[in-house]
Amino acid sequence: MADLKIKIGNLDFKNPVMTASGTFGYGPEYADFFDLNGLGGIITKGTTVKPREGNDYPRMAETASGMLNCVGLQNKGVDYFYNHIYPQIKDYDTNMIVNVAGSSSEDYAACAARVDEMERIPAIELNISCPNVKEGGMAFGVTCEGAASVVKAVREVYHKTLIVKLSPNVTNIADIARSVEAEGADAVSLINTLMGMSIDIEKRESRLSIGTGGLSGPAVKPVALRMVYQTAKAVKIPVIGLGGIMTAEDAIEFLMVGATGVEIGTANFIDPRVCAKIILGMNNWLDKHGCQSVNEIVGCI
Repeated sequence: MADLKIKIGNLDFKNPVMTASGTFGYGPEYADFFDLNGLGGIITKGTTVKPREGNDYPRMAETASGMLNCVGLQNKGVDYFYNHIYPQIKDYDTNMIVNVAGSSSEDYAACAARVDEMERIPAIELNISCPNVKEGGMAFGVTCEGAASVVKAVREVYHKTLIVKLSPNVTNIADIARSVEAEGADAVSLINTLMGMSIDIEKRESRLSIGTGGLSGPAVKPVALRMVYQTAKAVKIPVIGLGGIMTAEDAIEFLMVGATGVEIGTANFIDPRVCAKIILGMNNWLDKHGCQSVNEIVGCI
C-alpha cells in the first residue's frame, strides 16, 4: 500500500482526505457509516463567538449538477461548542479542525482565541467569506486588505495550525492567497462556494429565502481546479483543494494541480461513506501506478 501521509504546517495527517465544513456536522453524525478515525481530518461546521440562527427557510435548493445553500452559519456559539461538542469529538484519532467565522476581525480573533484553549483541536480553518458588517456586508475574502486584516488579527491570538478558506468570488485568487500567506497563514483551502441563484418560475421567486446562495457540487469542479492550480503556483504554503470532488479520481486531479490535501463536501450528502471510498480508491490508484507515496503526484502538472 502506498504511503498516504501528508504534512500541513507542523501538523501530520494520516492521509490527504478531510471533510468540508458544513457538510459533515461535527463528525459524530456520520459515525454509524464508517470509522471516522480513518480520515485525515474532520472540519466542523462553522462556529462563531455568539449563537447564530442562520437564514430563514428555504435555504437549500438542488441544481442540475450540485446544490445551492444559504444556511447562514447557524450554530450555537463557541461556548456551547466547548461545553457540549468538544467533549464528544476530542478523542477521535484524527485531526479535528474547527471552522471559525465572524462578522468583524474582533469576532474572528475572539472565537479563534477560545478554540486555541482546546488542547485536542490542533488547527482552525478561517472562513473569510463571511460578510464584514463594518464594510457594508462585503465579504472579507474578496479583497487582499480585508483578508489580510482578519488573518493578522487571528494570528496574534491563535498559536496552532491556521488554515484560511478562500472565496472564489474574486478577480484574482492568487493575490488573496499571497496576502494571507504574508500575515502568517499556514495553509489555504479553496474553493468556498460560488454565488448562484435558482428560480421557481411558477411562484416567480427565488428558491432561496435571501435570493442567492452558494453553489457547490460537480458543477464547480473545473473552476476549483483552475483556482487551486493558480494558487499552488503563487504561494509556498500548502494548498487544500475542494469543490465538486465526488470520486478518488476527482481528488487525484486536485493533488496533481498542486493540492497537498483535499476536502469532500456535497458528496457526503449523496453517499455518507464517500470519504472512506475515496481514501481506498486513492490508495488503489497509487498502487496501480507504482507510486510509493501520495506526495509523488502533488503538483506534478
